[in-house]
This record gives sequence, C-alpha cells and structure tokens, in this order.
Amino acid sequence: QVQLVESGGGLVQAGGSLSLSCRVSGVTFSSRGLGWFRQAPGKEREFVAGLTRGGLQTSYTDSVKGRFTISRDNAQNTLYLQMNSLKPEDTAVYYCATTSRTSYSINQVREYDYWGQGTQVTVSS
Repeated sequence: QVQLVESGGGLVQAGGSLSLSCRVSGVTFSSRGLGWFRQAPGKEREFVAGLTRGGLQTSYTDSVKGRFTISRDNAQNTLYLQMNSLKPEDTAVYYCATTSRTSYSINQVREYDYWGQGTQVTVSS
C-alpha cells in the first residue's frame, strides 16, 4: 500500500518560514520523481516544486523561486520543502506527489500517480 504523509504545515506570519515533510512508503522511493503542489480555496491545484528521481533536476514555479527549496533524503524516504519569506499568497493546502515515470512534465498534475492527503499552510499578513 502506497502512502504519502505530509507534515509541518501551520500558521505563520508573512516573512516567516515553514518546513514541510512528506514521508513515502510502499514504493521504491529512490526510483521515483517527486513534487509539491498546492491548492488555494476556489483555485486549481498548481505546481510548486519538483525533483527528479536522481535529484539532478529541480524545478520551481516562478512565484517561489529563491524562497522555497525542495530536497529529498532517500535513506529516510522523505521529501522536504523549505519555505522562507512566506507571503499571504502562499496560503494553500500543500500536497506531495510521486511518479514512476522516467520522462515526464515535472510541473503537470496528471504526471503523478500517488498523492498525500495535504497539509494546510496559512500565512497571515
């Protein structure tokens, strides 16, 4: 059974930081591409950051570049998202996701086959 469990969300003031974690089980973690997505109320789920299975390629949506950092620990089967200089517009439910594809569009929801349940991030102004 594949499980992705996010943690680390919460309430923070603008300019603050949060660190999200996603523990993955039931798949060979090191062979999977990984991503973080978010969904604000009334909006579609959108790409935040992605990391290829070898960790050689990372990708970020423009609005988080320079503020967020995605990383993975294959020994711990865990994906991370360090979020700094948070803004109110970063408020959303954040989801981690994984894909078995070796060639894929890293920023597309449809490319990922397993998802976590989401963790709420709220940034107050």
